[in-house]
Amino acid sequence: MSDNVLILHHYPASPVSEKVRAALGLKKLAWQSVEQNRLPDRPELFDLTGGYRRIPVLQMGADIYCDTLCILGALERHHPEPTFFPGNSAGLAYALGRWTDGPLFELAVRLAFAPAVDRLPAELVSDRARLYLGPGGDFHKEAADIPHILAQMRHQLGWLEEQLAAGGKYMLGEQPGLADIYVWYIVWFVRGRYGEADKLFAEFPSLTAWAERMAALGHGSQSDMTIAESYAIAKASTPRTPEAADSSDPQGLKPGTEVAIVQVTDSGDPTVRGVVHAVRRDEIAIRRETEGAGTVCLHFPRVGYRITPVQG
Repeated sequence: MSDNVLILHHYPASPVSEKVRAALGLKKLAWQSVEQNRLPDRPELFDLTGGYRRIPVLQMGADIYCDTLCILGALERHHPEPTFFPGNSAGLAYALGRWTDGPLFELAVRLAFAPAVDRLPAELVSDRARLYLGPGGDFHKEAADIPHILAQMRHQLGWLEEQLAAGGKYMLGEQPGLADIYVWYIVWFVRGRYGEADKLFAEFPSLTAWAERMAALGHGSQSDMTIAESYAIAKASTPRTPEAADSSDPQGLKPGTEVAIVQVTDSGDPTVRGVVHAVRRDEIAIRRETEGAGTVCLHFPRVGYRITPVQG
């Protein structure tokens, strides 16, 4: 199987995975679906990612893309048409994503989990509280704050309603793009998980009509693949990413430097170690030797991650 085949490691209920699935739909791409466990018990995937625990992960042969910011960039580079950036909107779309992936997503998580906390599996609640609320996070406490959370969400959904009501089928005009993907997964998550979502969205008719157009884009052409099959593909492949240096890198990172990579947020995520292979302003790729799949190249965005050279 070609190294160009898109393999998405995800699970259906994951809102962050929905962001990528919708992106695959926008680009009308064929892809292989590897359904992973909802909770982090993913030994083959962890071998490929060096312990990186978040979902989704995009695999292309032995090149493994972590974090949706990196995944979306890879999709645009490898499959530029139709573009994520109609009207040359790349800078604005990425800036919008820092809002939706940050403050807006945090509100959505609270709305999804807090009202249902007593009906969800305790292990899931505990894991997501640590992941999204940080050490000491408690969705039971968030449940008492739902009126405030709704007020914050309602205000910000109003911004999106105003944008769409001003004209245009999509966030930035007549063509869907990455700006729409960044908003869509939030709306998809809240509508699917918050019990009173219909009431919340009732005052936003333009946003609701836009959501129907986004849903109609679908998820591209999906075929199922087992984790064993995806692992075998990585094992039979070699990374295709060329080595690259950046003379302007503020940290002075260079190919051959051993580094440790960890999420900037204090979520308790494991540190991933490897040797720098390629450095760019927006991405770093590191080589790792896996237990069973040989050499892989892991890709991370620079935003949201702390990269530290390993001493000694």
